[in-house]
Amino acid sequence: MSASETGLGDQPPHLSVLYNEIILALNPSKEGLYIDGTLGAGGHAHGILGASEPSGMLLGLDTDPHAIEIARIRLECFGNRVSIRKASYTQATEIAHAIGWQKVDGIVLDLGVSSMQIDQPERGFSFKKDGALDMRFDPTKGATAADLVNTLTEVQLADIFWRYGEERYSRRIAVEIIKNRPIHKTEELANLIRKTIGNRKGKIDPATRTFQALRIAVNNELKNLEDALPNLVSLLKPSGRLAVISFHSLEDRIVKAYFMKESKDCICPTEQMICTCGHQATIKRVTIHPVTASAEEVSANPRARSAKLRVAERLEPKN
Repeated sequence: MSASETGLGDQPPHLSVLYNEIILALNPSKEGLYIDGTLGAGGHAHGILGASEPSGMLLGLDTDPHAIEIARIRLECFGNRVSIRKASYTQATEIAHAIGWQKVDGIVLDLGVSSMQIDQPERGFSFKKDGALDMRFDPTKGATAADLVNTLTEVQLADIFWRYGEERYSRRIAVEIIKNRPIHKTEELANLIRKTIGNRKGKIDPATRTFQALRIAVNNELKNLEDALPNLVSLLKPSGRLAVISFHSLEDRIVKAYFMKESKDCICPTEQMICTCGHQATIKRVTIHPVTASAEEVSANPRARSAKLRVAERLEPKN
C-alpha cells in the first residue's frame, strides 16, 4: 500500500491527541525502549522515535490491519528501530519478551476509537454515514455489533446500553430493537434510536451513547484495560512511565482507580488501625489530576475535547 493509497502523503492522516504532552510525559531517551500499545496511524510513535534518536527503539501494537499499514509507511524512515505487530496491548508483555525486551522505559495507550476509523463508514463506528453495523477494531475476527443487536435478549442489550453507555433509556431502546430486528446498518439503528427516545436537549446525537456502548462491548474494551494495567506496570523498568489517554468517564475511572491503589503502601480500610494487607506501592502518580487538551488543540482537533491523560512512574521494588 503506497502513501497515496492510504491518504498519508507527507503527514499522518489524523492528529494524535495530546501529542506534545505524551512526549513530555515519557521524556524519551536515546537508548530507551518504548511500546505504543495503540499504534493507530503512528503519530505518537513517530514523536517518541524522533525524541529518542539515535538509538531508541519502539514496539507498536494494533489490532486494526488498515492502521498498521498506514503506520508502517509513516514509520519506515526509522528502519529497524521500530517493530510493528498486529496484536492487542493486552499481549504487550508476551510480545516484548519474544523480541528480547524484558523491561521497557515507557508505554503509551491512546484508548477508544480513532477518527481514522470513524471516517470509514464500512467500519460501522459512526452513524453520520451509513455502513455495516460492525464496530470491530480487528475486522477479521469476533462478533460484530450487528451480531449483538440481532441475537442478545432485551435484558442483555439494556444492560450493555446502561453499563457501557450510561444510557438512561436503555430498556426502551432494547425493546424497540427486539421489535425491529434484524438490523444490519448503522443508519437503520441510529434512526430507530432517534425515533424511540426523540431529540434530547444538548449537543450529542440521541444515538451516541448506544453506539458507544455497543463498540465497548464488541471490543471488550473495559475488561481489556482492567486486565492490562497491572501487566503493563510490571513491564516497566524502575522510573519507566505508563501514559494513558482516555476519552470517556468509564475508562478514566479504571485508570484513576488503579493508579491511586498502586501508589499506596497500604490499602486497608481507613478505620483499620494496623495494616494487615501487606500491599506495597508499585508506582507514583506523575499526574494527580488528568492532563487535558489546550484550547488551541481542541480548536484544531475537536476529538481532543474529551481526552484525559494520566501518567504513572514505576517505583524501585522494595526489599
